[in-house]
Amino acid sequence: MPEPEQPEQEISIPPTAKAAETQAWRAFFGSLLKTDFPRATESILEFLAHHYGFKALVWLERSNGGFENRAAYGEMKGRKVRLGIAADDQRLIEAMQNEMPLEIGERHGADNTTRTMNLFPIGVAGEISAAVATLDNIGSDSGKKQIARMCQSIAPQLEILRLRSDVARRELIGGAVRRFSDGIKSVETDDLWLSLTQNAAGILQAERASLLVYDKTSESLDIKSIIGSRNEFDASEESGSRVAKVIFARNEPVIVSDISKTGLPPAAERGYRSASFLSCPVTIGGNVIAVMSFTDRAGGKPFDKESLELFQAIAPQLAVSIDRATLKEKAGEFEQLSVTDALTGLLNRRYIEERLMEEIKRSNRHGFPMSFMMLDVDEFKSYNDQFGHPAGDEALKMVGHIIRETLRGADVAARYGGEEFAILLPQTISEEALAIAGRIRANIEETVFPHRRVTLSIGVASCSAELCLAENIVSAADKALYHAKHNGRNRVQAFEDMAPVQAN
Repeated sequence: MPEPEQPEQEISIPPTAKAAETQAWRAFFGSLLKTDFPRATESILEFLAHHYGFKALVWLERSNGGFENRAAYGEMKGRKVRLGIAADDQRLIEAMQNEMPLEIGERHGADNTTRTMNLFPIGVAGEISAAVATLDNIGSDSGKKQIARMCQSIAPQLEILRLRSDVARRELIGGAVRRFSDGIKSVETDDLWLSLTQNAAGILQAERASLLVYDKTSESLDIKSIIGSRNEFDASEESGSRVAKVIFARNEPVIVSDISKTGLPPAAERGYRSASFLSCPVTIGGNVIAVMSFTDRAGGKPFDKESLELFQAIAPQLAVSIDRATLKEKAGEFEQLSVTDALTGLLNRRYIEERLMEEIKRSNRHGFPMSFMMLDVDEFKSYNDQFGHPAGDEALKMVGHIIRETLRGADVAARYGGEEFAILLPQTISEEALAIAGRIRANIEETVFPHRRVTLSIGVASCSAELCLAENIVSAADKALYHAKHNGRNRVQAFEDMAPVQAN
């Protein structure tokens, strides 16, 4: 817990009966809904400081079962607060119910004196979502109760702002994923490395970026693309020796707001315009296959958690694209064929099953949406029997081509077996998956095949709390596919829309 720079001073709390104070509170509460969530938290700290004379305030947001700094005022700015208390600790819940702060004491200094932090929980319906903490000494219980009541009275407004912020964040991420997918679609392998780097940098608003891919043969990171560099890279310097090697070894991203505070040696020769950077591993199948780094964020802003969240949103697309390109570039035709269906040119069942497991892990870890679909050519046996197997093979080739042309750059399509296909759709909610499935179905139906009309039945399942296991989501999509065939064929069926008796 941070130590205050000034001696503790008792704060005098104005009485609630004052009309001017009541009016100020009402005006402040009314203004909260006119701003966004981050600004609202800062405004609350400023209001408390202005009206009650606080000099050390921090806003703590619930995160991973505990609390994390999100905003600070006065002497708390730039300091980290680490509380050894869970967000659902019974003492916090009781403090909220009793309209009093939780007082956390700690002995410190050479004289072993005790300092106290007053922690005011904030929540709705008994669930704590945040807390305001101060190291200032509040003299009276009535003053503490007044602040506690204020924190509770603003909780509903904050929850509305939080929900708005979540919706805006999802829209931002969804838009970024779509832009990235569109940007890398139909890019030739020779231009892929540069395209991946440019598109990722654009999403993160970084003027400079690099992509380093791991080479298993040399056991080193190879530079595939650098954009925005003002100087040529020193060939005598080992690739990624300053940062990327560490990120690769640890398999953890790092956000640095000021490189001068990290102990890293300066790199003045590279001409960076800002002191902040973001470096992230790219993984597939649990293994790190590349490292991307970003510097010089537009407007001089430091990279932050939102930047990392944007990168993690496009990471599945990056991983699949890098994996495919590496297979073509390094493994040769034989290895490429080992994950490709010879007839349709799509990926094979082995490959998509591996990618599905990786994507489900990512979805569980970060809460990203994901969808999966199973597709089957209707009455294909009779097509083979009537026109022969060569004609059937030609029909499957056409189906594979139409599927590939309909999908986005990040989607993974595979021939699952026989006349059955599977598609993995990273970062895709159920509604979007159904729209894509509908386009595939319509495109197949409208295509003129050599001998007779060909149609598809499609089953769609999306990741949820109940379905976030590979075997479950495949089974769900398969059940939805069976339902589509049983109810007339040439249709799309969502697993979520099936009657409970059929879903069991």
